[in-house]
Amino acid sequence: MPRLGADMTAGKLVKWLKRPGERIKRGDIIAIVETDKANVDVESFLEGALEKILVQPGDERLPVGTPLALIRTEAGAEPAAPAAVAAQAAPRVAVPTADAASAMVPPATVAPAAVAPAAVPPRVVPTPVPPAAAGERARISPAARNRALELRIDPATLTGTGPQGRITLADVERAAQAAPANTADTRQLRMREAIASAMARSKREIPHYYLACTIDLGRALAWLAERNAGRAVTGRLIYAVLLIKAAALALREVPELNGFWIDNRARQSEAIHAGIAISLRGGGLVAPALHHADRQSLDDLMRGFQDLVKRARAWSLKSSEVSDPTVTITSLGERGVESVFGIITPPQLALVGFGTPLERPWVVGGQVAVRPLITATLSGDHRATDGHRGALYLAAVDRLLQQPEEL
Repeated sequence: MPRLGADMTAGKLVKWLKRPGERIKRGDIIAIVETDKANVDVESFLEGALEKILVQPGDERLPVGTPLALIRTEAGAEPAAPAAVAAQAAPRVAVPTADAASAMVPPATVAPAAVAPAAVPPRVVPTPVPPAAAGERARISPAARNRALELRIDPATLTGTGPQGRITLADVERAAQAAPANTADTRQLRMREAIASAMARSKREIPHYYLACTIDLGRALAWLAERNAGRAVTGRLIYAVLLIKAAALALREVPELNGFWIDNRARQSEAIHAGIAISLRGGGLVAPALHHADRQSLDDLMRGFQDLVKRARAWSLKSSEVSDPTVTITSLGERGVESVFGIITPPQLALVGFGTPLERPWVVGGQVAVRPLITATLSGDHRATDGHRGALYLAAVDRLLQQPEEL
């Protein structure tokens, strides 16, 4: 059972996606594990064959470290550990960064459309087809899939009554009615408990310092408008992607902020995996990783960002996305908040926050002009860095946003 949270002690095995004897490559999704915050796709960091399954899916929550299966590797093959594992030996994960409101994306953004439930169930119920076996994809209609996402129901657990076992909207509604009434409430309670534990630990153990600076976003927004001109709506970039890229690139100049506090010392990470705070329906948030955010093009970041938001809200993240963030980026700009002073996600070393761009008077070339200004903030771990290095970091973010064509 992998550790998928800084304070995670146990998880529930939901489903196996590989069968004994099947070949496994690095990066293959082999199982689904339920944590207090999401259903997580567990990736393999070994290459070989699934030798034996030791634990079957069930309701029992298994302690972290419980062996789930045996994988036979090739002779002499070495496992490729994920970036965060290589950087640290202690538990780590991007858990919620501040309070329930702190998020790079509000719940309404890039979200699947909710579909109203069927008013009347069908009179004739076809012969049910059992849920999909391990490794198979459930057949489900788009409307039913959206409703399942909304109700936080895993389609793989449903019995389909449509043609060829297809899961219908009525199947989803029946499953929701049959489920315990407090399932969503229980999950929400567990999430709030996980947030409380991680944030209490952060404030108890990490001596925070906070810095803020005002950035003129005029050039960046003008460049973005020009870049988006003529593009289809689905292919346009949003300004949040510029902020993510600038925040990631600036860590190359001040690498002390990128990494973890492990065994009473700071450990820098060579890779820059930006944990993006995403608010969830019903409350709570997660901060999964955009891997190598400093290396990706803006278009790739945009696609990855949208995909991450969609899957986070569908409770379907990969284990590496949950465990790999080396820094967290959060924003309440979509909610009109001007400044965000977040709480560092242990054992990370920093959190970067952005407010909403506001038009204000600003001196440009000795003249007062109205410019779109944004407040960038940094929450730093004073054990690893000090205000001087933090100030250099924010200055680098500002400089990078003045040269958007170089991002």
